[in-house]
Amino acid sequence: MGEPESGARREPLRTVDVARESGYSVQQVRDLERLGVIPPAARSSNGYRSYTPVHVRALRAYRGLASAAGPVVARRILAELRTQTLAEAASAVNAVHVRLAREREEALRAQEALRAIQAEANTAEFEQERDAMTITELAEALNVRPSTLRFWEQEGLVAPERVTSLRARRYGLPAIRAARIVAALRGSGYGVVAVREIMESLHRFDGLEEARRILGQRLDRIAVRTVELLRAGADLAAVAATSATTPGEPG
Repeated sequence: MGEPESGARREPLRTVDVARESGYSVQQVRDLERLGVIPPAARSSNGYRSYTPVHVRALRAYRGLASAAGPVVARRILAELRTQTLAEAASAVNAVHVRLAREREEALRAQEALRAIQAEANTAEFEQERDAMTITELAEALNVRPSTLRFWEQEGLVAPERVTSLRARRYGLPAIRAARIVAALRGSGYGVVAVREIMESLHRFDGLEEARRILGQRLDRIAVRTVELLRAGADLAAVAATSATTPGEPG
């Protein structure tokens, strides 16, 4: 099953053949076999590795999966395809599509949040009504826990503008804006270090524009990863159809 593009070729494939058809080097083919991305090659009587077209499809599938979800996830999925049912294999691949869609939605929401922040910065009513907030009020407005705001404070991302004698935090308008940007970026999947770099850029005149540019780049990368996953689809289907078991069959 899983007819390869070189399906007319019935003789066993050598390591160099697999490398040429998959786009990997000979050493990479051996390394990926060792890591379990492809099943162990059969050995001929003279000890040489003997591959099949399915190995080529698996390596091509791995390339797209690694680009879309990272090499660790890609290795796990390719290894599990050999023991899962077809339904389980399809579910695992679909989960990568869902993850990419979720990342895209989060990035789009972050972009929308930045646009709202920019609009509010030009609204006099917002300046008057939101001159300060307590940590509880700000946490509720951002739909995060107060402990999250304290963590951001420890990491130098957002700081209250004053703390009363009772150690009650008060956040002024600049801190509120900063917290909203941090929340948008964290919700979009950015790590603390990346968020800190963006927040430092906000001190420049083009701060919000820089944040929007970075989010735009993230959306572009998600689009590229999505295309790579789609490109790997035919190879993944061939590997799954060849390797996966059906319910009730041994793996």
